[in-house]
Amino acid sequence: MSKALEVQLDVEKIRSDYPILSRKVNGQPLIYFDNAATSQTPNQVVEAIVTYYHQHNANIHRGVHALSQEATDLYEQARKTLQKHFNAAKDKEIIFTAGTTHGINLVASGFGSFLTADDEVVVSAMEHHSNIVPWQLVCEKTGAQLKVIPITEKGEWDLTELDTLITEKTKIVFVNHVSNALGTINPVEKLIQKAHDCGAAILLDGAQAAPHLQIDLQQLDVDFYTVSGHKMCGPTGIGMLYGKEDWLNKLPPYQGGGEMIDQVTFEKTTYAPLPQKFEAGTPNICGAIAFAKAIDYLNEIGLDKIAAYEHELLEYATSQLLAIEGLKIYGTSAYKAAVISFNIEGIHPYDLGTLIDKMGIAIRTGHHCAQPIMDFYRIPGTARASFAFYNTKEEVDIFVEAVKKAKSMLS
Repeated sequence: MSKALEVQLDVEKIRSDYPILSRKVNGQPLIYFDNAATSQTPNQVVEAIVTYYHQHNANIHRGVHALSQEATDLYEQARKTLQKHFNAAKDKEIIFTAGTTHGINLVASGFGSFLTADDEVVVSAMEHHSNIVPWQLVCEKTGAQLKVIPITEKGEWDLTELDTLITEKTKIVFVNHVSNALGTINPVEKLIQKAHDCGAAILLDGAQAAPHLQIDLQQLDVDFYTVSGHKMCGPTGIGMLYGKEDWLNKLPPYQGGGEMIDQVTFEKTTYAPLPQKFEAGTPNICGAIAFAKAIDYLNEIGLDKIAAYEHELLEYATSQLLAIEGLKIYGTSAYKAAVISFNIEGIHPYDLGTLIDKMGIAIRTGHHCAQPIMDFYRIPGTARASFAFYNTKEEVDIFVEAVKKAKSMLS
């Protein structure tokens, strides 16, 4: 980590926004390296939540009173904040969801209404379970075939047989932008072009990409894109589904209820226009407002600075860990987000993670909701350290020493 970059980012000032980073776990200062699962939430976002409930709490779109109008304005401004950040063409193409999984299921359910047994759905072997199971359910219901893009030993897509995987029968391609288990930044542009050449739609899981990369939806020309607020310094229970207007108009509503209707009679119901068509019931109003505040917070720091800083942490931690005898890293692509999945020969990752937790260090162990990846490598799981812009080189040093100590205790 260069001093110039550290000063430019002012990591110590950033860390002061996160009271949780000052607490102790098991008597040791907390080192939080589980950011791929959930990022921490800064004071600015917490304050936005408190302000909403103290000053503006009311249901939206339905009231003529002042609080309802204030809450509605804040909620819809949050939508515009996300539209601008992700460069969507229209704010009505931004659908608030409960998170990435919700967004995926919304699209899968919609496609389930018109897929047939002659159609094909394409995913990759690198997917999170939430990127696999919804499409399996749809294929079971419709008879459509699920096809899988394989991966290589380095943890990259094997695109050598792409022409036989994505064909005129393909109706939708669904892959992650960045792997949660391996950190690989995937060449999604190739798949977007291929899908469109074959007349298929493409949905990207951006849960792991959006915290680290500047996403330009119009430049990507993707049909659907999903993200989770809690991985971007926002609260849990809120996310975004982007969809091109034409596609969102084609899909049927995902849920029925208030807000998503135009006219209701016992003979026929007509639906509200976008985005309300997909936001049935009272939404997570405060969550959307806080998510937008988190986006503002990240932009104030600068995603380009965040990406550069996290990459230096990744390179530093990778070199330090690889110096440990018997340690193997899974996911060795040249293009990675700040994620390191590893094992030490002869040691179960759960045992390693448990010992490291006793030293105050939070990492993730297991299959990371990506069992097909673990099956590919013939392992039960990995230990995963994932970094954020509020982590430091000094924390990496402590972590590496903890791994060495745990290894000596478990060997």
